[in-house]
Amino acid sequence: MGVEIERKFLLAGDGWRNLVERSERMAQGYLVSGAAIAAGHAKCSVRVRLSGDKGWLNIKSATLGVERHEFEYPVPYADAEHLLHELSDGVLEKIRHHVMLDGAHFEIDEFLGDNAGLIVAEVELPSADAPYPKPSWLGTEVSEQSRYYNVNLVDRPFAQWSAAEREGKGGTAC
Repeated sequence: MGVEIERKFLLAGDGWRNLVERSERMAQGYLVSGAAIAAGHAKCSVRVRLSGDKGWLNIKSATLGVERHEFEYPVPYADAEHLLHELSDGVLEKIRHHVMLDGAHFEIDEFLGDNAGLIVAEVELPSADAPYPKPSWLGTEVSEQSRYYNVNLVDRPFAQWSAAEREGKGGTAC
């Protein structure tokens, strides 16, 4: 069974930029949205993603925290493009930067459009209590704050957030 164990952080500086090994632009949308999850109509998000010449379908449990069920499958690019533009509730765009540091792989997402200004780092771990590097550019952990989940950024983008929400304050609400 697919399980993702991931911690999510705001960034406290740009020191990560000189460590980027590669970057890729992504577009993604949700076939089962954050609104459906929040209303109790769904137990998971269903995402379609395009990056480069590849497409994926992703199913992730709608649980809060660092450990969630996740399944990801490649799909033909044309199918993913159709799903994204015809069946999703909106398109979220970002540039994903890959940084390796002390054996840990950080994925740093720099959001575009209505989410411009939001940059988060994610690190996948083998267990919820596994140690990971804590460089000076790693800021407040927001793993338990659902507003930072990509599925919720479609309906309530970063541009609509209060100053406290942008700083990782204000609880778990979307």
